[in-house]
Amino acid sequence: MKDAAIEDMMARKAVVLEYKRPKKKVKKVKAKGLNAKERRRLQIFQLKPEHQKYELFLPLHKLWKSYIEDLCNGLKPGSNPQVIQQKLLKADFHGAILTVVRSKCPSYVGLTGILVQELKHIFKLITKEDKLKVIPKRNSVFSVEVGGFVSHIYGSKFELRSSERSAKKFKVKGTIDL
Repeated sequence: MKDAAIEDMMARKAVVLEYKRPKKKVKKVKAKGLNAKERRRLQIFQLKPEHQKYELFLPLHKLWKSYIEDLCNGLKPGSNPQVIQQKLLKADFHGAILTVVRSKCPSYVGLTGILVQELKHIFKLITKEDKLKVIPKRNSVFSVEVGGFVSHIYGSKFELRSSERSAKKFKVKGTIDL
């Protein structure tokens, strides 16, 4: 083609010098967590036998004591027990030293240990003999001592996960003994 023909063609048409493809919208894929079956298979929440030592959980108990003192504003001797009881209902008990006061199963009565894991229906305690004990909440009464106050926990009324319990509004009702 001659120069005149090229100029004539350029005058009437737009010439694309560089072509870019339109970008596709990229969906961000969120990382999915493990489902319950995979967690059981990997045994994520199982405490290994070499970690089942009472001395390993004593610092957790000290941390829990300071947490409860902060929660209850110092735990003075003149504090109102009902106010402390209401705050303990919503508190987290991981690290607390619990004692089984009453239970339908007599072999659990008198058992004392640091609460290592709390599930919906059970407490897992580590005893001074370095044994992991699984105690059902239903039909059991636990006691916890907080700065001179001894509080009783009725396990049947406590059958919630600790995260669900912190948001729950508790109604004042009479309890039925075992």
